[in-house]
Amino acid sequence: MNNNSEQSTSANDKSAPLILVDGSSYLFRAYHTLNNEKLGRYMATSDGKPSGAIYGVVNMLKSLFKQYAPHQIAVVFDAKGKTFRNDMYPEYKAHRPPMPDELREQIEPIHEIIRAMGIPLFIVPGVEADDVIGPLAQQASDAERHTVVSTSDKDMAQLVSNHVTLVNTMTDTKMDAQGVAEKFGVPPERIIDYLALVGDTVDNIPGVPKVGPKTAAKWLTQYGTLDDIITRAEEVGGKVGENLRNSLDQLPLSKELATIKCDVELDIHLTDLTPHEPDESALLEYFAAWEFK
Repeated sequence: MNNNSEQSTSANDKSAPLILVDGSSYLFRAYHTLNNEKLGRYMATSDGKPSGAIYGVVNMLKSLFKQYAPHQIAVVFDAKGKTFRNDMYPEYKAHRPPMPDELREQIEPIHEIIRAMGIPLFIVPGVEADDVIGPLAQQASDAERHTVVSTSDKDMAQLVSNHVTLVNTMTDTKMDAQGVAEKFGVPPERIIDYLALVGDTVDNIPGVPKVGPKTAAKWLTQYGTLDDIITRAEEVGGKVGENLRNSLDQLPLSKELATIKCDVELDIHLTDLTPHEPDESALLEYFAAWEFK
């Protein structure tokens, strides 16, 4: 695959989309999609090396290049270890099971293949992939660049704007501001408040007990913002109102945990996101080793 042969305009061409890929979300999604015991799926090489995550991520990237022929692109992965959210809330993601060994051993090969494809790859210590994609999306918006964030993470909906669109390559779905409102019942600028109310069992972000998506969207439509809901909590009746009032102290923390930090200082700029010529010989070796056609 020749990335640069598809680049007919400069990286500063505002009509060309900037592609920001949430590598970590696709890593897990590909692994669980192509390794499903209930469906009898398990992708591995002939000598037993697990390969489903590698195959899924590579196919996703090839699909993005085919669809968008991007002049600028970045793939971002979570760094190892704790992040600033763990400092804020030690229980953050505490309930997540450890990463399966079959997935862990595919991470470095995925990184090697992405680099051989000529695609800029970033891992920033102390922050999650979201908090690298957020500032880059903000840089692009400030430059009035159309940006496509490729992810399967619902939290990314808070980044959607006139310049930022989400795409889930694995489900072939796109989401602009109208799509966010249709899916969640609130506009992108209320997604953080929505997430704070609903909480997240996967990331162990505390929400309001018994408050699901419909109730959160209803409250935000009726009252406006999370701050307005907190101010007018006494107006909410029933058991759910009692749960809300009992959760008032933790809601600011939940909101902060759910917020993608677009002001993280990064030593990464849009000019660093131009792909270079792929290493064809290395790719042939990798694909042969993993028995990809």
